[in-house]
Amino acid sequence: MSTTTTTAAPSATTVNPARLTWLHLRYQFVETVRIPMAVLGNALFPALAMFFFVVPQTDVAQNPEWATMAVAGLSFFAVCSASLFTYGLGVAEDRQLPFDPYVRSLPAGPGPRMVARVLNGAIFALFGLVPLIVIAWLFTAASATLLQVLAGVGIILVCSAPFVLLGMAIGYSLTAKAALAVVQVVLFPLAFAGGLFLPPMMFPSWLDAISQATPTRAGRDLLVQALTGEPAYALAWPVLLGWTVVFAALAAWAYRRDEGRRFR
Repeated sequence: MSTTTTTAAPSATTVNPARLTWLHLRYQFVETVRIPMAVLGNALFPALAMFFFVVPQTDVAQNPEWATMAVAGLSFFAVCSASLFTYGLGVAEDRQLPFDPYVRSLPAGPGPRMVARVLNGAIFALFGLVPLIVIAWLFTAASATLLQVLAGVGIILVCSAPFVLLGMAIGYSLTAKAALAVVQVVLFPLAFAGGLFLPPMMFPSWLDAISQATPTRAGRDLLVQALTGEPAYALAWPVLLGWTVVFAALAAWAYRRDEGRRFR
């Protein structure tokens, strides 16, 4: 009598979550770099804004503190833009693909895919800062120590959290065409109100009060503090945390609402 030994396929619970996250990250990274404009577009606008609007103003460009503040504002804009477009438009486009419902129905759950999406967005957000930093290094007096730069990178990643969550909320709520319009409508007013293009010290008092309630102003001031030592306003961290909680709840609601519509 012969016996046959069969080996059961590994279940989702036995698969290493870190390996699943790595596989999703690699797939999303390759998918993004296959569209060069998706990578270059995020890097070009802040770099060009630096080159055409900051570098020619010698009183700003040749003042180390002001130049560093300008770099901080445009750097944070680049990260906010990458977060909203990557998670807002990217998620909305994924939802329209026939493969997306299958992936979301797998027993591994949404965790590895979402973590991979966050990591992929962070990678390309940091890539987008490279041209801006190079232009600032070559043409302005902006300066920071290595410790300040590392602190700035940490702060910019932490401060991007509410925009990642807001992007996810938009992506899980709207179609790709609607998400593109909403991201643009949300991004630029927040950028202007947060002082990413115009220094907040030039704001009138009423606009400065509104500005301090935005996540862009909180992130911008915390980044400036990390790079220059200029103290951020007292409510910067509470404002950033508050918006993170609000957008996290909104993203969770949008995800569950989308699942209820598509998988019931």
